[in-house]
Amino acid sequence: MDRKKCFFTKLFTVFVLCTGMILFQNNLSEAEMLTLEKALETAMANSPDIKRTELDLVQSRESLNAQKAALKSNFSLRINPFSYNSDRTFNSLFSIWNTNKTTTSSSTFTISQPVTWSDGTLALINNFSWQDSYSEFKGERNKTYNNNLYLSFQQPLFTYNRTKLQLQQLELNMENTQYSYAIQKLSLEQEVTQSFYDVYQRKMDLDIAIEEQNNQKTSYDIIKNKVDAGLSAAEELYQAELNLANSQLSVQNQQESLDNALDSFKLLLGISILDSIDVSTDVQMKTVSVDLDKAITNGLQNRMELSQREISIQNALFNLTQVSAQNEFKGSLTLSYGVIGTDEQLNNVFEAPTKKQTVGLTFDIPLWDWGEKKARIKSSQAAVSKQRAFLNDDKNNINLAIRRAYRNLRKLVNQISIAEQNVRNAQLTYEINLERYKNGDLTSMDLNLYQAQLSQKKMGYIQNLINYKLALLNMKILSLWDFEKNQPVLPEKIIK
Repeated sequence: MDRKKCFFTKLFTVFVLCTGMILFQNNLSEAEMLTLEKALETAMANSPDIKRTELDLVQSRESLNAQKAALKSNFSLRINPFSYNSDRTFNSLFSIWNTNKTTTSSSTFTISQPVTWSDGTLALINNFSWQDSYSEFKGERNKTYNNNLYLSFQQPLFTYNRTKLQLQQLELNMENTQYSYAIQKLSLEQEVTQSFYDVYQRKMDLDIAIEEQNNQKTSYDIIKNKVDAGLSAAEELYQAELNLANSQLSVQNQQESLDNALDSFKLLLGISILDSIDVSTDVQMKTVSVDLDKAITNGLQNRMELSQREISIQNALFNLTQVSAQNEFKGSLTLSYGVIGTDEQLNNVFEAPTKKQTVGLTFDIPLWDWGEKKARIKSSQAAVSKQRAFLNDDKNNINLAIRRAYRNLRKLVNQISIAEQNVRNAQLTYEINLERYKNGDLTSMDLNLYQAQLSQKKMGYIQNLINYKLALLNMKILSLWDFEKNQPVLPEKIIK
């Protein structure tokens, strides 16, 4: 009676599991099916890191646009509509106190043009004013119009071009941000692809576990019929029941692993964890021809990390230039030429204009800085040398990584071929021994070993296929060349 109770309990368990699997398959049919391309598109749209990098890109681009706009002609108008001043001063010549009252109104119009190639500034300035002045000393009031129109030029001497350097720094910053954005996208692509194939592998593991469960159910039915007919010992049925229960537990474990992988995948894609999704892809073996020399050449030429390192070297050189300008001998040349007109009548302001001419030359001569400049220059030179050493190390590491990735691809091709043969052999071995089991020449325990071997070989084959796909992606990221599509990875605007 206990044996029958145990038997019906296990049958009920099988029924519940099968019902659950049917419901699960129905849910999958209603789930949103994601291909790898669609998953990447979703992740790119929802990734916080990508959004932050896009904002950095906007910031760098607009800073560069602002600097370029600043190098164009600047028009400005300054207006002082009213100013009144009343002051009492002592005139020592006549030994009397005098009260002055002045009312003024003025405006200044300026056109300023930076000269990028010389770091100078050319400006056209017009200052127009009206003045009403009263002096208590003579009791006179004077009302005059004044217009001062002149062209000026200021030129730094014996120093570096600060305008051009600032523009170059912003251009390099923009380029560096573009590289960071492209690197972030590649990094996200790698992460999403790995997670996608992890979900796919869990899904295949579940399918294999269900297949194993069905095989165990077939074995169980066979031995049960034999035991009922008195052709086999009852112990065989106990072992078959145990094998079936273990296969059911394996299905539960694989289902749990799949659910956990799906939850992690949803978080990575930036979608709700309550959404129902499934993955679909083709991992059939398609050998891709990879040219090692092309991979190394393209990687060393276009790897964004190397470009960023070169930008770091250039920024270090800029810093060296700026440091070298501390406590430096430098000068400044100022030139201006114009006319000044003054009259009580507005229309007579330029009747008798006066020329305005200015020539100025100044020098800053450092005398002694206790070795500050020399020490700072040595520090900056060391920073440049360090960045160049990093660049050389990065090139060697990239070369080494591409070579290893190439060898790994060749190894995986051989492994997949062997794994495929192992699956065929394991399938034939299982089918042969299943017939032996039906004929009573094999115990259920021995058959279970062949079933486990078949499941293991199938899982190993799928794992090798996925590893090959990930190895191709790794080669794509290392070399920045897509050998599957035979095209470069980077957009044309940042390919050197």
